[in-house]
Amino acid sequence: MKRIRLEKQHYQWGLTAFLVIVACVLVFFAIYRFDVIQRFFQFAGNVLAPFIYGLVMAYLICPIYNATVRGTYSLLNRGNVEVKHDMELSKGVGTVVSVLVIIIVLAGVFWMIIPGLVDSIVNIVEILPSATRKMSAWLEMKLSRLPVDEATLDEWLDNLMSRTLEFVTNIVLPHSQSLATSVSHGVLGAVGFLMDFVIGIIISAYFLNSKDTFLAQIKKVIVASFKEKTAEEIFRGAAYTNKTFGGFISGKIIDSIIIGIICFLVMTLFGWEYALLISCIIGLTNIIPFFGPFIGAIPSTLLLLMVNPVHAIYFVIFVLILQQFDGNILGPKILGETTGLESFWVLFAVLVGGGLFGFIGMVIGIPVFAVIYHYMGRLLNRQLVRKGYSTDLNDYRIDPYRVKTDRKKKRKLFGKKDKEDEK
Repeated sequence: MKRIRLEKQHYQWGLTAFLVIVACVLVFFAIYRFDVIQRFFQFAGNVLAPFIYGLVMAYLICPIYNATVRGTYSLLNRGNVEVKHDMELSKGVGTVVSVLVIIIVLAGVFWMIIPGLVDSIVNIVEILPSATRKMSAWLEMKLSRLPVDEATLDEWLDNLMSRTLEFVTNIVLPHSQSLATSVSHGVLGAVGFLMDFVIGIIISAYFLNSKDTFLAQIKKVIVASFKEKTAEEIFRGAAYTNKTFGGFISGKIIDSIIIGIICFLVMTLFGWEYALLISCIIGLTNIIPFFGPFIGAIPSTLLLLMVNPVHAIYFVIFVLILQQFDGNILGPKILGETTGLESFWVLFAVLVGGGLFGFIGMVIGIPVFAVIYHYMGRLLNRQLVRKGYSTDLNDYRIDPYRVKTDRKKKRKLFGKKDKEDEK
């Protein structure tokens, strides 16, 4: 019986086939049981929350850390005096300055916001009964001007009150225990978030102080695992991803702070109620692209509606103007061409990211999709160049508004010439 001799390439083909089968099974499982994947990521996110907070904070303040380390190192090496462990001292100073910046910024934000928020909440609780009566009287006055008789109007109001009581009796009261449980879980969650955030500040210091070592280790693994050309492509991709994420997140934070300040100044100028509280809501929700101002406007309008319905109407008009100013003037000035996405893809990234991963998905959906979009375009252009076709998007546009087509432009698309062009 003839013995079968296996070569090295046979083992490689078998391993490739096995990995392809495993990848297909994993993709099928991920699509079929996506809820399990979501729960796994939620559990992992809860466990790794301090590290995630620390990594995000370290990433945001990394420019401050780098500038401080460079400045301290230059200062220590000025002149002919040699300082031992100059780089270690510079990194220590950079870490301390960066952590102090985080603490000072957070303390300043809390010092400015929390007293105003407490006063606003206490004021809301105090005026809630009278605001409800005023709102009811305002509705009765508006409804009385409608072309209906008093009996029909009373019937509408009685029907509304009966449905409200029925809702409270049949839905709210039976679920009061679960509501109390949800509130307690919310309080515990807030306490856990604060603890994770404080631990995250400490972890951010370790990230900053060790980031050069981590980056060197990752680079070493990549160089050892891939070919030179592939490794260079990975490094370029990492640089582009860092530029996209860093520019978008830092720019969006600055943009949201400016929008919150503008909202506070306008509301204070016109004397609208809860200026600080509503400005904080608008500024925080503005981090969400496209839908942020409208999401923040809903609770803010309800707050104003309890106090002064006219101011609530003016506020809605102001938010619409503010959103247009942010989307067309301020946002492009700050963010520039950070993502390079058109408006349709921005909307697509926000909706898909929010649908899959909630608030975090809405915030980071745009830079993630921008990176994917960029590399899909690069792969596509590489294939076109390999086939000898044009990579200019204008050469692929279809113009249905003109009767005649440009034959030269069509030939340019395929990079070929015919006899008429040669003449």
